Amino acid sequence: MKLLIINPNISTSVTELILREAQRVASPTTQITALTAEFGVAYIETRFEAMIGAYATAELAARHAQNYDAVIVAAFGDPGLAALREVLDIPVLGLTESALMSACMLGQRFSIIAISSRIAAWYRETVQANGLRDRLASIRTLDQRVQHIASIQNDHAQALRLLCEQAIRDDGADVLIIAGAPLAGLARSLSAEIQVPLVDGVSSAVRHAETLVALGAHAPSQGSFAPPPLKPHAGLSPAIQSLLERKAIKPEAI
Repeated sequence: MKLLIINPNISTSVTELILREAQRVASPTTQITALTAEFGVAYIETRFEAMIGAYATAELAARHAQNYDAVIVAAFGDPGLAALREVLDIPVLGLTESALMSACMLGQRFSIIAISSRIAAWYRETVQANGLRDRLASIRTLDQRVQHIASIQNDHAQALRLLCEQAIRDDGADVLIIAGAPLAGLARSLSAEIQVPLVDGVSSAVRHAETLVALGAHAPSQGSFAPPPLKPHAGLSPAIQSLLERKAIKPEAI
């Protein structure tokens, strides 16, 4: 099995962190490749940044996905996830959706621990889009600006642990989701100190990807995730143009 992980941010250090955690949890026969966005921002906090990250992810997926069994969008918030499912023949997973599905199998109410207060609105909307708003106990975030994204786990270790404890004690969380690619692996590091299950998005996405590939579900040709119709286009990269033309539904089939 071959999995392609795409980091929608430009931080290569975060991509390396993602890859280490993915390889740690993957089955021995699973091969993993991790790619970093070629344009965009260091880490996504806003809807606009998520839009940029989604296009950067689409570019890499259009070039490389045909060589893999599944694609993982490795940013919490899952930028471009639903859109990629329209054009790729293989399973496409995101960190948020995967973590949410894991959390729902471990408890009734979950809290999300995140790196930035600005990011909370987008995360809340992503939970809502997955139909799980009523099971969200809280989103707790660091209250200071992130200076060095690659070292955030070490720089804010005590504060992140405190957020976990507050979510359990004050918000009634049964499960904690440690959100965002820069926090990959932190759930494992904190598991001995926190009294409820901790969920990691990267680990969840890798294991769910392996399951979906093993189940052998095929890509839809009808329904809301059917490929987009063929139509005139301009200014697209050769890779995205080729992907659209290869997957497009012919006008007579609409």
